[in-house]
Amino acid sequence: MEKVVLGRTGLEVTKLGFGALEMRDTVENGGRLPSEEHAGVVLNAVLDSGINFIDTAPAYGRSEEFIGRFISHRRDEYYLATKCGRPQTGVPHAESEWSRADILRTMDESLARLKTDHVDLLQLHGPKVEEIEAHDCVSALEEVRASGKARFIGVSATLPDIAAYIGWGVFDAFQIVYSALEPEHEESITAAEAAGAGTIIRGGSVKGAPLREQGRGGEFPVVRRRWVASGLADVLEGMDLVSTMFRYSLGHPSAHTFINGTQNLDHLKANIAAAEAGPLDPDLHALIRDRVMAAVAKEA
Repeated sequence: MEKVVLGRTGLEVTKLGFGALEMRDTVENGGRLPSEEHAGVVLNAVLDSGINFIDTAPAYGRSEEFIGRFISHRRDEYYLATKCGRPQTGVPHAESEWSRADILRTMDESLARLKTDHVDLLQLHGPKVEEIEAHDCVSALEEVRASGKARFIGVSATLPDIAAYIGWGVFDAFQIVYSALEPEHEESITAAEAAGAGTIIRGGSVKGAPLREQGRGGEFPVVRRRWVASGLADVLEGMDLVSTMFRYSLGHPSAHTFINGTQNLDHLKANIAAAEAGPLDPDLHALIRDRVMAAVAKEA
């Protein structure tokens, strides 16, 4: 599987990474896993495929627990990223955990669940600029990095905050939402890479919007509406719609690794096949972009 250097971290990560949100819990507990053991099947299949970058978070339910339980014995096979700032799902805490004490505490809790002595990347999980400044989160992250518990530090963020974070020049990597149907951060990805940071892209498969009318998360109605308004179903008739959308995302020249998550082994294979197929033909890419941008312009 193709590998790229994740900015100034120097980490050689696979172009396709794995987002472990779907490892959050079993169906009986409100998740999507048919059993706890299935988490192990999926996570080991991810590593067996050659994927070497896994992204998780305390806010992803039992995801960290399952990673530690099922693949910590293979720790030298993958780079591991987690987050801080949002409480672990299902555990009563404050609404956010941005203080130095909270970041240091939750880092230790994450390491215990992950059964490792360090993560390769620790990211702030969706903060606002005022939250970072009020709690001096950057200093807390730097303290964690200096301790060796995290090799690099980053942030998962959106506009307008991400523009400020790139300008600060302190983060080694940025997790950014981007797809054919969510093009708003197209320039932010370019700016982050130009600043020397790694770029980790989430949402590249457009959340499955071409295949269903409803889906999880506040972003889904937006991408679904744009899918319909763009008329792409007619343009892409006969093609694998989700894979085509993912291959569109692969065409961003400043995007390093793409974290796609699933608990379905067939979907994992499809993601791998799409990544190996690479970016779309430039003419098709341009046609999709023009259609979506026209739909976005009508929203204004």
